[in-house]
Amino acid sequence: MKDRILLAVLVVAVVTSGTVAVVGAPVGGADATTASATTADSTFAQQQSPPIKGSPELDANVPSPRLTPGEINQVTVQITNDGEVAYGPSSLRSVVTTARNVRVKAKADGPLTVESGTIAIGSVTESRPGEVTFAVRVPEGIEPGKYDLNLDVEYSYTNQQTTFTDDDEESDDFSVGLKVSEDARFEIVEATTDAQVGDTGTLEATIKNTGSETARDINVALESQSAGLSFGSGAASDSSRLGELEPNETGTVTYDVGFAPNTPIREYVLDGTVSFETPDGLQRVDDGPTTSVSPVAEQQFSIRDIASDLYVGESGHIRGTVTNQGPLAARNVVVKYAGQSPNIVPLEDSVAVGTLEAGASGEFRLPIEVSSEAEAITRSANIVVQYRDEDFDAKTYRELELLFDVDPKRDRFDVAVTNRTIETGGTRTLSVDVTNNLNETVNDVEARMFADDPMSTGNTDTGYVQSIDPGETVTMRFDLAASGSATPGSTYPISFDFRFDDSDGDSQLSNTIRAPVDVTESADDGFSLPFIGGSLLTALAAVGGVVWYRRQ
Repeated sequence: MKDRILLAVLVVAVVTSGTVAVVGAPVGGADATTASATTADSTFAQQQSPPIKGSPELDANVPSPRLTPGEINQVTVQITNDGEVAYGPSSLRSVVTTARNVRVKAKADGPLTVESGTIAIGSVTESRPGEVTFAVRVPEGIEPGKYDLNLDVEYSYTNQQTTFTDDDEESDDFSVGLKVSEDARFEIVEATTDAQVGDTGTLEATIKNTGSETARDINVALESQSAGLSFGSGAASDSSRLGELEPNETGTVTYDVGFAPNTPIREYVLDGTVSFETPDGLQRVDDGPTTSVSPVAEQQFSIRDIASDLYVGESGHIRGTVTNQGPLAARNVVVKYAGQSPNIVPLEDSVAVGTLEAGASGEFRLPIEVSSEAEAITRSANIVVQYRDEDFDAKTYRELELLFDVDPKRDRFDVAVTNRTIETGGTRTLSVDVTNNLNETVNDVEARMFADDPMSTGNTDTGYVQSIDPGETVTMRFDLAASGSATPGSTYPISFDFRFDDSDGDSQLSNTIRAPVDVTESADDGFSLPFIGGSLLTALAAVGGVVWYRRQ
């Protein structure tokens, strides 16, 4: 009993002694060393991140695996990440599950050909998948069915993190399925237009079903890639419908199109999108068809051989030749005067030429009236050519200008006295040639002669003719007397006025036209021939009377 008590006392003593040695300062500095170690462990624990270990888990899929034969398909592959964590806090999960510097390379089976190389897509996390698009060529005539696209995905990641970081490189292989379906497929085998530059027309496109199934309720949309080609009233795209196309069957769709003025003659690309319904009632879209069209050259005309017979204050004509430069025939061609001068007025604003084939020419004559206020100068005016195309649609060409002369005002009639001499104190009948200088026939022409002292008109001072054609000359006769005060060797004027009806039936009065008359000496030195002749006749009559009386 005593031994047990003693042992217990010794144990308590040892334990108590050890405790004192640790806590107390007198035991060779051990207390200070232990306290310092405890402080360092606490500081390390605060700086060190909790350990974590894990890795990315990548996978690949194709959201739209359908391929279209006969073209290069853009195949988009989606890379997803469902990472794994062996241990560690969830707040640090992305440290070990993120795939960094992801590179994807693809290779296709059989007749498919991948035309893209290795593509880098950056990091792929659990919350942000990556996407990569490959150009895959699918040959025409490929058998419908499933084909594999093999992917080689390389990336780096952090394996674990404790007091140090462990980075690894990884490579995964995937195979995704692609499908060449038996749906209808389409090709635009031909596209033509009759629209000319600067004009509108119709575009016709021939669509062929190159697939292996019938397509129903087909809608063909075309979109222009150039501002030079537009649809309808200026839109960039338009659509047209077809009913149904069997495999290898073709159909035609039409569109209203227009080409901007001065558009170059070249091919203009059109992107096609064909929406249709399968025999199962499913809606499908083929956005592969493309085509191009070239406009017809702009219709052009030219004018040449311009001549005019225009005078101030008169009506006349502008004559010329219009040529259809093509490229198409022009029907019912009309040349229209489009000048804006108030002093040059078209009596008929347009004249018909007729149908002109490409390269053909026709003459025109525009009746024009020149006012009295107009200047006698060379003038310019716009000419418009109106015509109808092969579809009998009205068209207009405005790019023409003509130059023509307006001559100074002239006498409407020329007068010429056949024998312009008269004796002093004598009388005579003048023969006067009258020429119509106008460009039209004049009717009911009445001429009146005027004379001033020492000249005077006789009983016949007017002349009349029913009509005078342009350039025609007629002769009128007038009586003229010269008084005894007329000086021999002098020239005196006589004048004429003409009243007439023009081609429109309007009464006109010409300007006064003057003509010269020369006075000569009297042939009998003071006894005129009429006086001698009169005396002789009187004497003969007296003798005759006597003879007659005696016979009685």
